[in-house]
Amino acid sequence: MNDLKYKLKLVEDEIKERKKDDFLSQYNTGEKVHKKQLEFHKCQKKNRWVFGGNRSGKTECGAVETVYLARGIHPYRKNKPISCWVVSLSKQVQRDVAQAKILHYLKKQWIEKIVMSKGRQDSAESGIIDFILVRNVFGSLSKIGFKSCDQGREKFQGTSLDFVWFDEEPPYDIYLECKMRVLDKSGEIFGTMTPLKGLTWVYNEIYLNEHNDENVWSIQMEWADNPYLLEGEIEQMSQSISKEELESRRYGKFMQCGGLVYNNFDENINVIEPFAFPKEWQDNISIDPGLNNPLSAHFYARDYDGNVYVVAEHFEKGKDVDWHANKIKEIAEKLNWKTNRNGFLEALIDSAATQRTLASAKNVVELFYENQILTNPRVNKDMFAGINIVKRYLCDANGKSHLFIFKNCINLIREIKSYWWGDDDLPIKKDDHCLDEMRYYLVSLNQDKSFTAKKTEVQKDKERLIKKLKKY
Repeated sequence: MNDLKYKLKLVEDEIKERKKDDFLSQYNTGEKVHKKQLEFHKCQKKNRWVFGGNRSGKTECGAVETVYLARGIHPYRKNKPISCWVVSLSKQVQRDVAQAKILHYLKKQWIEKIVMSKGRQDSAESGIIDFILVRNVFGSLSKIGFKSCDQGREKFQGTSLDFVWFDEEPPYDIYLECKMRVLDKSGEIFGTMTPLKGLTWVYNEIYLNEHNDENVWSIQMEWADNPYLLEGEIEQMSQSISKEELESRRYGKFMQCGGLVYNNFDENINVIEPFAFPKEWQDNISIDPGLNNPLSAHFYARDYDGNVYVVAEHFEKGKDVDWHANKIKEIAEKLNWKTNRNGFLEALIDSAATQRTLASAKNVVELFYENQILTNPRVNKDMFAGINIVKRYLCDANGKSHLFIFKNCINLIREIKSYWWGDDDLPIKKDDHCLDEMRYYLVSLNQDKSFTAKKTEVQKDKERLIKKLKKY
């Protein structure tokens, strides 16, 4: 019996010894788990990005994902031998960050060969690696190649790849070139970055997903998401950088001078999966008319606690009222949406819809009525008070959210994320059609006094100036 215990102890000691340098098996295991890292690894989209602050755990995602795929042991994907690139901003950054992380997670016995661009193979961590051949579980080899953006676009041509990992934001031409490299293998792109450059192509193409590409996915990580950072450490780091930098370096947020109008919007809280809601929750439809500009319409529901749910979206441009009305009625039919006693749908609409144009003898309100949609143009267009009300629904003074948007309302979500204050302390009038009609709807809810917002004297003064300018 004692001999058996002794042998078991030897086995346990051997397992512990083997695990000492097996950092991959220790990644996200144990009592502390980085949930957002797991979301990244589980996501099946072909163009995945992590926007995170320094030390939020974003680079670990990219390094572990690369090693998972190279070894053929990814827990959430089909595995095969692969060829990939790891792209850094410069060779020095490659050595200090991405390369170091990959070597950290690659056990030495998994490495078949290292080819150096600069430095000695027996001290690879100190030099610049060209590529690594990795033994995968299929008995063959995977290839991890290293590239840097300072090499220029021409160095990114001519190779077919299974995936590319961008460690920090690349120039747009290199990004496009790498997309071509994964095309014939139906491969994928993933990126991990801190958004310090402002509203670049990544902001539009990835974060906002302005083309509504179904393959694009992104997530934001902040220091608090990393369970391995101590509270005192977070406080110390927060005090060491400016308020302007804090948004990017701590929260992984894109920043512009003037800031976001709805800076309390939290996609993890305010955006939810669609669910079947009771018919009694159906409240109203709100429309921002546009023929050359997009026409935006959303369906709004309210629960018994006054929480608002944006449950469906219609968003299109270049169509006439008849076409829009049919689309809105199709959505209403799918939702089994309520009608009035005459069988008409009812909706709020911008008062501009009462104006006739030279192109039509009838205004938009009349044209919708002919299509059995009764629109009410008597909406409150008070912009500053409306913005304050929207912000309070997004998150009130007690930190509670009262506005929840179904994930399929992609245009509304995109507009909230891209609505900025301009240099004149007014919101920049661009891509705000969804936001206008949502504001009309929320302002129309006067039942709960806690959401009424008084205008400041500065806001009143701005409104007087705007009215004067309109006269001229």
